[in-house]
Amino acid sequence: MENNERSYGTGRRKCAVARVWVKPGTGKVLVNHKDYKDYFVRETSRMISMQAIELVEMADKLDVYATVKGGGLSGQAEAVRHAITRALCRFNIEYRTPLKRAGYVTRDPRVVERKKYGQKGARARFQFSKR
Repeated sequence: MENNERSYGTGRRKCAVARVWVKPGTGKVLVNHKDYKDYFVRETSRMISMQAIELVEMADKLDVYATVKGGGLSGQAEAVRHAITRALCRFNIEYRTPLKRAGYVTRDPRVVERKKYGQKGARARFQFSKR
């Protein structure tokens, strides 16, 4: 059932969009033409971005090439995880079950609430005065 070609996946989180290509290789991971350890400075972002590929134990058997746009580094890391998950599901359908059980297949729909006109912020209101 293994696929020898590269497979593609798109992942989204907040305003970040990640496009990922996965192919058999030695475990090289590039994000925007940089090594993922150089791109994601924080250790938590590195961990989050690689969770899906480590769950299926293919970290040293697959090469990952990703391009990410928009949002901040935290959203980009989760977008990369979502994209890698989708690419792995296309690469081998048997990976879908453990990835779904871990909650990586579903896109996280939470986004920043917009600021309302005439107010300080999304939820903040000006103080009401009765008199």
